[in-house]
Amino acid sequence: MSGIRENIDRKLHDMTYSLKSWRERYIPEVTFLFIVAFVIGLVSGFAAYLMKSIIDLISRYALSGFKVTESNYTFLILPLTGIFLAALYMRYISHDDLEHGTARIRDAIKARQARMKPRLMYDSIVGSSITLGLGGSAGSEGPIAYTGAAIGSNIGQAFRVSPQYLLIMVGCGAGAGIAGIFKAPVGGMLFTLEVLGLGMTTVSVMALLLSCLTAAITSLILDGGMLDINYAHPLPFNMSMMPYVLLLGLFCGLYSLYYSEVMKKFDRFFKNMNNPWLKNLIAGVSVSVLVFLLPPLFGEGYTTISSVLNGNLHSVVDGSLFFYKVDSSPWGVVAFVGAVLLAKCFATSATNSGGGVGGEFAPTLFAGCMAGLFFALVMNTALDLRLDTGDFAFFGMAGIMAGAIHAPMTAIFLTLELTGNYSLILPVAIVSGVSYGISRMVSPQSFFTSRYSVSQFALDDTVNPPSSDEAPGDKS
Repeated sequence: MSGIRENIDRKLHDMTYSLKSWRERYIPEVTFLFIVAFVIGLVSGFAAYLMKSIIDLISRYALSGFKVTESNYTFLILPLTGIFLAALYMRYISHDDLEHGTARIRDAIKARQARMKPRLMYDSIVGSSITLGLGGSAGSEGPIAYTGAAIGSNIGQAFRVSPQYLLIMVGCGAGAGIAGIFKAPVGGMLFTLEVLGLGMTTVSVMALLLSCLTAAITSLILDGGMLDINYAHPLPFNMSMMPYVLLLGLFCGLYSLYYSEVMKKFDRFFKNMNNPWLKNLIAGVSVSVLVFLLPPLFGEGYTTISSVLNGNLHSVVDGSLFFYKVDSSPWGVVAFVGAVLLAKCFATSATNSGGGVGGEFAPTLFAGCMAGLFFALVMNTALDLRLDTGDFAFFGMAGIMAGAIHAPMTAIFLTLELTGNYSLILPVAIVSGVSYGISRMVSPQSFFTSRYSVSQFALDDTVNPPSSDEAPGDKS
């Protein structure tokens, strides 16, 4: 039996070598690289659609008994269950730590590590679907970036991409994952360059753009051309609002500092816990209680964002313990939104560092939406102004992402592409720039960049650097 297997392996190796020789003779390496980038974009776009569909399916089932005007006690169980199930999956099935996938990719690129286990192409999809579908307060972009990076690495190895280009394939996969999950090709490309730190060359940028475009188009087609956030009727920007836009940028910068500091402290708190079961319990109970008290914290929060952008402000308090008390008072709504704003970073950190599998970019978009809404409500209620709450929530989405992640270009284009609305690029850019400037001036490192360093980072053997004389697909 072993002889038959060895014979098959030898024939497959010979066939692969023959194809590689034919390709090297007739197809220029850069052209072949673009072909592989296209394939990576296609697969990553499908993976993004699959992840989003599974999360939506689980969420719909979990929320099937949701009550708008009264408390939902199932929220005390769902996030806790999701975090425990995700932790069990990582501990006993995956045997890999899938937390903070984006930071892991970033440090893999910095350390020039390009090999990833094949199972990482689906492990994060399973873990994040359980976590987010059952109410974990995080995003899907970190897991899909990790999934995309694994897809890029393994497809690159399968196609025998040369070692010096294999790292580009990892970046293409990560960017394609972001582009597919947000349906934002430029945002996915800028994410890889600005956040992950992939080197900028003509070849890398063109391959990255091709994979991101392919992933976004694939995901968009599979999803029936629908964007995740509907922002139907934005009002034209009035230049008389510019002073308030600048003030919003200042507010976003200050809140970004608070957000980052809480994330750093809670990351350290959970990292220092030696008992994994206790860590999962504390994180799960914390998220469950917060979601029960503040239902908008459930899951990714895209439904709440869409409602706020389109003027349905009172949907924020749906299913809350305080529904009747808050809904009848303007200042009650302000207080409730403020509580959601303060609690979001706690819920996200507990989800991602306490055993769940989630991302940290979508939470900044949600926090930004709440920050913009809170700012506009305070101004309108206290000063009797008429600021458009949808517009200011939209501006805040980019502002908090720019300030908290220290990625202003990614924040600007991701926010615009996510909603399909480009008419408000000027105020979006101003809020992002002011927020980023304040945050960077006070805290040179964001919570994301300070989480890991290359010296600490080994990916728990999930990534192995190729030796200089070994082809990417060879096994030692």
